[in-house]
Amino acid sequence: MAYTDRVKQILSWYPSDNPGTLTNLARLLNHGTLAGTGKLVILPVDQGFEHGPARSFGPNPAGYDPDYHAQLAIESGCNAYAAPLGFLEAIAGKLAGEIPLILKVNNSDSLAKTAAPMSAVTSSVKDAVRLGCAAVGYTIYPGSAARNEQYEDLRDIIAEAKSYGLPTVLWAYPRGALSKEGETAIDVVAYAAQISAQMGAHIIKVKPPTDFLEQAEAKKAFEKANIPTKTLADRVREVVRSAFNGKRIVIFSGGEAKETGALMEDIRQIHQGGGFGSIMGRNAFQRPHAESIKLLKDVMNVFAGK
Repeated sequence: MAYTDRVKQILSWYPSDNPGTLTNLARLLNHGTLAGTGKLVILPVDQGFEHGPARSFGPNPAGYDPDYHAQLAIESGCNAYAAPLGFLEAIAGKLAGEIPLILKVNNSDSLAKTAAPMSAVTSSVKDAVRLGCAAVGYTIYPGSAARNEQYEDLRDIIAEAKSYGLPTVLWAYPRGALSKEGETAIDVVAYAAQISAQMGAHIIKVKPPTDFLEQAEAKKAFEKANIPTKTLADRVREVVRSAFNGKRIVIFSGGEAKETGALMEDIRQIHQGGGFGSIMGRNAFQRPHAESIKLLKDVMNVFAGK
């Protein structure tokens, strides 16, 4: 399809990128129900690796099969499907371009509890190229004592991905030297978005921020600048502003499984705050199939302004 003015505008925010990287970013923006709108709904299924099979797929046993998730993403009209190496190797040859794929190149498991959270690099940029992916995905944990190593690895991965014409989707989940409440505090999430943009991420994934300020100095700054934080839309607006004044694509995770009404209210608030979309895993694939399809389509309708 021809690029819309909105897609052209978004691509103009990445002037240092080569044509291959811009073309793959456009692939993500021009696929599925939201094609051309500048909005994204992505289905990520890395939870089997991150949380274990029963916790991830027990609520909907069809999810044990990697084919299920790829078909769910296609049938619902998602912009892309993201997963670790094994899940993508199981389906990439069958799909042959039916939906853009994002290879999650690092992952962690929940078996070990460490003081310095850090995901292991579990696949490569070359794997993403081999599988025909449109992008690579990577997780950082701002606040972790291991953050420097993560940032250095990320820098290398982004540079290699760009050399092959692939953009990077960055999961930015603050952890480590923070309170549990602070991991989703508005000042911390906005800071994580800024770090992600400074590192060169094309698409930034964060959790919906809460009305809490973790850092004393940030609290003073928010109060002095009269930055509103009471509604989720207010907080989303500040996170998006923190990513180069909205000139980087910021999408928000669905988070823990929750009741449909509460989830859809979050989506409406994210849309009102200028969020670019949602990357929704458990809240989608843990539901029965028909319910999952309806939910994802309803989410897309919100971001389409319907």
